[in-house]
Amino acid sequence: MKFKEEKTLVLIKPDGVKRGLTGEIIRRIEQRGLKIIALKMFWATEKDLARHYPKSKEYFINLGNKTLATYAKYDLDAKKEIGTDDSEKIGELVHGWLVDFMTSGPIVKMVVQGLHAAEMVRKLVGSTMPSQAEMGTVRGDFSVDSAALAKCKKGQCVI
Repeated sequence: MKFKEEKTLVLIKPDGVKRGLTGEIIRRIEQRGLKIIALKMFWATEKDLARHYPKSKEYFINLGNKTLATYAKYDLDAKKEIGTDDSEKIGELVHGWLVDFMTSGPIVKMVVQGLHAAEMVRKLVGSTMPSQAEMGTVRGDFSVDSAALAKCKKGQCVI
């Protein structure tokens, strides 16, 4: 096995900051033997987010396809729920929701360094789909989000 010292970006999104999880997430990173070499709290702008979330047709289609797959998994009808089943249009909608969310409060960004830092951080935070994240990961322990719930947060659901 080849050991690789590397750096990776970690973002604690507005909901994590608002819930006071920053210290716990930092603790888990450091406990794993990774080193935080930069840390800053800031309010993101659309311009800031453009560096992380592109506005290309390919990105929108990919994001839309992932969303369609999630809706299918939970037996939800995308056309009925969000008004379209076109992956590019869905990707544009989700991108807009993401930007709205990421600009809704402060974000903590940090650069983490260590052996296989990117892989270690991925293991620490868990699956990007919180309902599939293993217990013991940040998302598995602290997230209560899902595709359906994210849509509800936009005021587009009936409970």
